[in-house]
Amino acid sequence: MTGLVLLLVSLLQAPPAAPPAAGEVDRGKELFMKHTCYYCHGTEGQGSVAGVRIATTARPTESFIRYVRRPSGQMPAYTDKILSDRDLTDIVAYLRALPAAKPAKDIPLLSQIK
Repeated sequence: MTGLVLLLVSLLQAPPAAPPAAGEVDRGKELFMKHTCYYCHGTEGQGSVAGVRIATTARPTESFIRYVRRPSGQMPAYTDKILSDRDLTDIVAYLRALPAAKPAKDIPLLSQIK
């Protein structure tokens, strides 16, 4: 019984697991451009006819990586031979660092449309 109590106490005192390493924004941007992600998703991840908006993604990094590995729709799969998990983590960091889109009312050119 004492051994069990000591085990439980030691588990409770163990330091928490380190959070996943944050990606490198600049490297993520380079990879986003190098692997032509911008072609479908826009240079700022704003989306286009060919690809959805992915800027400021709220999707967890692990989920983003899983999707890139086995996407649905027309997006090609990117194996870890093409983009490593670290590469994709950096791309996510870049996408999260992008500013949020302005509301249409705050874009002067759009307010001229009647």
